[in-house]
Amino acid sequence: MAEAATEVSAIGLVDTTQRARRPRRRQWTEGFKRQIVAETLEPGASVSIVARRHDVNANQLFKWRREMAPEQPPAAEQSITMLPVAIAPEASEPRPRARRSGTIEITLAGGARVCVRGEVSSETLRQVIELLR
Repeated sequence: MAEAATEVSAIGLVDTTQRARRPRRRQWTEGFKRQIVAETLEPGASVSIVARRHDVNANQLFKWRREMAPEQPPAAEQSITMLPVAIAPEASEPRPRARRSGTIEITLAGGARVCVRGEVSSETLRQVIELLR
């Protein structure tokens, strides 16, 4: 019978000299970024939907939009026109009544029927009833 080997070789089984590589970050061209940002600026476009369509994180797309947005001057630098304002006392007119909702149904003796929905002035209602008599 052959003698059993007392040593075992581990060469080639585990390579401990190389480190595990992290995945590299994706590199986007400037043209690609501008194209995607332009899609998000179209009326009715959703940034998250455009991002999913192009396999880009929505936060990344929002960052590109901020970077490519035209520079706007701070509000303090913009010229502001002040207008004169005068405070006038309240008018002495009575306050309008609160709107009432509901229905009034009137059946007259001749069989005519009047349905009133919402608010109607008493004068208008009186004229309608007079016409139906």
